[in-house]
Amino acid sequence: QLQVVESGGGLVQPGGSLRLSCQAFGFPLMNYVISWFRQAPGKEREGLLCISRTDYKINYVDSVKDRFTVSRENNKNTAYLQMNNLNVDDSAVYYCAIGAYCSAYPRGYDYWGQGTQVTVSA
Repeated sequence: QLQVVESGGGLVQPGGSLRLSCQAFGFPLMNYVISWFRQAPGKEREGLLCISRTDYKINYVDSVKDRFTVSRENNKNTAYLQMNNLNVDDSAVYYCAIGAYCSAYPRGYDYWGQGTQVTVSA
């Protein structure tokens, strides 16, 4: 069964950190790129970062630059999004997306995680 499961979201205070995980089941993650998106209420889904098959990383938005980092562990079939120095504007549902090519747009990805809520609040 092909499945992508996300975990790691939650409530965090401003300035805090979270690490999101994206684990694939039923297919080898090493053959794909992984992107992270987020969607806040009333807003479009926004592409954040992508990591290629060879660990090349692309950052799509300046607002997360130097605060968010994407990584992968192919032997665990898992990708990660490390988020540091979080602020209230980072509150959203976060999604991992798996596909053949990196893109800042949601269209074209083969698999999506179920989404995990991140809430930044004092």
